[in-house]
Amino acid sequence: MTYMDRKQTPNAPPSSPPLPPPLHQDDADEDDETVKQLNQCSSLYLSLQDCLINTDRNWKSCQKEVQALKACNERRQKDKRS
Repeated sequence: MTYMDRKQTPNAPPSSPPLPPPLHQDDADEDDETVKQLNQCSSLYLSLQDCLINTDRNWKSCQKEVQALKACNERRQKDKRS
């Protein structure tokens, strides 16, 4: 095979296998339900999750988010009792 033959031969990318279904779909569904139950605190919970992902689960780096979620949850519990 000459250089020109190789150059003109199309290189089709290998087909990738289809992605397997998520292993823990039930866990993800349960997490969604948990977040929904947080009501007004759900966005703070999701912010905390994002922070933990972005900092390789470094809780010290996410204390602002932890404290905000804690305060929201305490307000929610107080309102629930009233």
